[in-house]
Amino acid sequence: SARLATFWVLFGLGLPAFAQVKHVGDDVTLSVVGTSDLHGHLAALPWLAGYVENLRQRRQADGGGVLLLDAGDMFQGTLESNLAEGAPVVAAYNALGYTAVAIGNHEFDFGPAGPAPSPTGPDDDPRGALKERAAEAHFPFLISNVVDKKTGKSVAWRNVHPSVMVTVGSIKVGLVGAVTAATPHSALPANVAGLTFLPLAPSINKQARWLRSHGAKVVIAVVHEGGACTDFRDPEKLDSCDARSEIFAVAHELRGVDAIVAGHTHQALAQRVAGIPIIQSYSNGRAFGRVDLTVDRATGRVLTSHLERPHDLCQSGAHEPCRAGEYEGRAVEKDGKVVAVTAPAFEAAKNKSEEVLGVEVVRPLPQNRKQETALGNLLADLMRAARPADVAMINGGGMRAPLPAGPLTYGRLYETFPFDNAFASLRISAGEFRRLLARSLTHAVSLVALSGVRMRTACEAGELQIALYRIDGTPIRDDETLSMTTTDFLATGGDGFFAGAKIDYEIGVPIRDAMAEALRQRGGKLDPTDRALYDPANPRISLPAGNDMPVSCPR
Repeated sequence: SARLATFWVLFGLGLPAFAQVKHVGDDVTLSVVGTSDLHGHLAALPWLAGYVENLRQRRQADGGGVLLLDAGDMFQGTLESNLAEGAPVVAAYNALGYTAVAIGNHEFDFGPAGPAPSPTGPDDDPRGALKERAAEAHFPFLISNVVDKKTGKSVAWRNVHPSVMVTVGSIKVGLVGAVTAATPHSALPANVAGLTFLPLAPSINKQARWLRSHGAKVVIAVVHEGGACTDFRDPEKLDSCDARSEIFAVAHELRGVDAIVAGHTHQALAQRVAGIPIIQSYSNGRAFGRVDLTVDRATGRVLTSHLERPHDLCQSGAHEPCRAGEYEGRAVEKDGKVVAVTAPAFEAAKNKSEEVLGVEVVRPLPQNRKQETALGNLLADLMRAARPADVAMINGGGMRAPLPAGPLTYGRLYETFPFDNAFASLRISAGEFRRLLARSLTHAVSLVALSGVRMRTACEAGELQIALYRIDGTPIRDDETLSMTTTDFLATGGDGFFAGAKIDYEIGVPIRDAMAEALRQRGGKLDPTDRALYDPANPRISLPAGNDMPVSCPR
């Protein structure tokens, strides 16, 4: 069997390695398969299992091994996963035989085990749900750059480690995990209270040195931070890549790391940076990444690395049934065990998903992170209806799917706004709000949606100028104070907003559920051509001509 070799893991952890190595020749091929940002999309996993099984059989035949790794954000995002706080994902990953996973920033979203998204009393564990998922896993959770403020040491949670070491045949492989240091800006403050998030590279380097000193011949970093490239024909070329890719900066600082499995940005990589191959494979179970490491059996030294372009699980069209085709010379088949493991989650989500909200969507409401849309304005209006204030604001990145035509159901709303964000309220001067909007417009990749105000922008002498108006056209003076309702993501500094301000967080009904109730009260029809939702002649946000996000003003 391909599952007979064993891991040798730091801290005495023993796990199956899914690699039986036959001693064929002097070299060993280790295939590193990377996934990330699944966000609860369980339907993809039986197909992924089919690909991995074909690869495992190929490596078993030639004396190599497979390491199946995930770079985080596994749970949060679909009804079937969220209803059980990610437990179905862990069950499926157990069936798939994952080697290890990194903890992502959204792994902190569920807070305590149970319905409350954040602690409501002194006995609530703010990381209770995450700890339960880690304890259920047959593979380690990795996080090297998070420290408990009380102890000054790495967090001491069951089955959570800074790094582990596995033996695949005769090759000892060290695995180190890390999460974006920006996590406190995308999580409810109470859920990350008492934790320090350290810079990535020094934390990874520290573990890499430890692993090497304890016999690791190969070291792989599994990091919830990433980049973005679009051309994968030549891994040495970075012309198609976003120069601001955070994982590139990290790679230049790393020492003793042979490969990186990246994530977080929902983009793709199959590039070599500072000599280190990096793989990343979009999000929502669309694809997997792969890098093959050829290792000298005698010395354990990595001789070569071969990067493959991200491989889409389905070779069929977006609106067709999935067709996987062949991989490693064999037809890819859905894994029946993974189908069976995930079936109860889909059944549990079905009734909730089909709940109708009493609204008819006449035409689809498109999603676009970089432009004002009727969808974004609708959600901002629903927030202000649910929690009245002068202004409501939501980030474009929080909207993950369009609303299709037809009767609006809870499930469709959930797909559009899948995160269990909490309401946050604050008071802010209009002048300070203008300054924060200017920073967001020039730095963030997604455009906010506003309700209650209009924003006019212009480029003057190379600088972005912003003026605010009430809905009736009355100018808003800088010395006026505005009441605001927004998401906990923006309130904690997401997209460069309100970090450090005095903010009240509402622990209770998630924003999405309050939106659902506001829709029930609203009733009627939704149409993207409704001028109350979006008026192209009088938009809520006017950007300088020729600009989308981020805005630039040439000097």
